[in-house]
Amino acid sequence: MPEGWDIVFESGAQSACSERALVLHAIGIPYEILSTDQQSMIVVPAEFTEKAKYELWQYDQENHKVRPQGAAPLSINYQNAVPGVTVYVAVICLVAWFAGEAFFNTDWFVAGRVDGALIRNGEWWRTITALTLHSGVRHLAGNIVFGILFGLLAGRIVGSGIAWFSIVVASAAANFLNISLLESTHRAIGASTAVFAALGLVSGFSWRAKLMAQDRWPYRLGPIVGGIALLAYTGTGDANTDIGAHLAGFVCGFGSGAILTLAAKYLEQRSLQIGGGIAAVSIVVFAWIVAL
Repeated sequence: MPEGWDIVFESGAQSACSERALVLHAIGIPYEILSTDQQSMIVVPAEFTEKAKYELWQYDQENHKVRPQGAAPLSINYQNAVPGVTVYVAVICLVAWFAGEAFFNTDWFVAGRVDGALIRNGEWWRTITALTLHSGVRHLAGNIVFGILFGLLAGRIVGSGIAWFSIVVASAAANFLNISLLESTHRAIGASTAVFAALGLVSGFSWRAKLMAQDRWPYRLGPIVGGIALLAYTGTGDANTDIGAHLAGFVCGFGSGAILTLAAKYLEQRSLQIGGGIAAVSIVVFAWIVAL
């Protein structure tokens, strides 16, 4: 080591010395890097010792702080989503047949559609029965396709039974929310509210469970932005599209998905999934029994 020079940094890795030498170079402090077989060090003239040590200390404080780690992403074992979408398709097709044939000599559309005035007067079942009614083959087919797509996604991450129980509850709440904000004359039918509740559930659960890399804010918002983009692309159509119900379905579904992350460790229980599936179907059947 040159006479009159002091050691200001030592490390077993020469790269660490090289990194800190750049700091000294930037502020004009003369230095040398000395290396042996096992150690590297930075030395500076004695008159610069204190300043060099301070600058290197400040560098370490600013660049080597231990960053607090956020909550780790939830560990998800993807589940079989086929049973849920199978029952979904069976239910809405069965109701379409019953309604078309006017089973029990009843107009199913009058008995089960969303009717703002009647729901406000206590006919709550309409928020559920309307989800299973469709105006024609095209309307039915569209909701089957998108229901299968978003239902599969929801069932994969939270399980078929819990997914569809959550979707039924969220979409019923969405229908009630929608008519609360619209005129009492509002009327509607269709499973699209449930379809977008399923999309919202996937978005809410994925965001809250951190299923995407979330070290940077664009990734943290990825599930939300993706869900809204799909909502905008598939949920806004012609003048007959009930955009309010689609949006309400997405919002209520998003909330249910976020809430489900609190019970994520229980979602793999088969009994819970079976119970959820039975409850979902029972709610729909009970609503129709009351309606008819």
